[in-house]
Amino acid sequence: MLIKTIFSGFGGQGVLSMGYTLANTAMHEGKYVTYLPSYGVEVRGGTANCTVVISDEEIASPVASEPEFVVAMNQLSFVRFQSILQSGGLLLVNSSLVNTSSARGDIEIISVPTSELAEKLGQIKVANMVMLGAFIKATSIVSFDFLIDHLAEILGEGKSKLIQLNKDALETGYNFIKE
Repeated sequence: MLIKTIFSGFGGQGVLSMGYTLANTAMHEGKYVTYLPSYGVEVRGGTANCTVVISDEEIASPVASEPEFVVAMNQLSFVRFQSILQSGGLLLVNSSLVNTSSARGDIEIISVPTSELAEKLGQIKVANMVMLGAFIKATSIVSFDFLIDHLAEILGEGKSKLIQLNKDALETGYNFIKE
């Protein structure tokens, strides 16, 4: 197994945090992981993306030229990264901000209104965790139960007061995806 994913959006949407949380979860599960963040000098408001590669064997390169999965939290990211997604790949989009009418016909798209779902939780800043929950349900790349059970450890002490809100956001996204 070698799975490549790109998380993308505007700086400030928690894109790098989303990728880091996935990578950290996979690492805690005993998988091999690379995490490669990329962001412009603007950071907040500029474009940001990260590549996460997860494998059951050592990883030779962190580059994901043809990822299996892409998460696009804004329109610019959708336009930019759908073109490198491999044929048959899965693209999850924040349908609160992304219009998918120009999507390629050879990929699967899952639209999740992450911004709206996060607002219902009372905090737009957890839109990334809503999307991560949906991503995990759609891909089964890591164990959702493991993430929830170890969330405090995975996110670190600095996020301890936000654990319950993040759990709620992850569960909202996870439950949004129907089996």
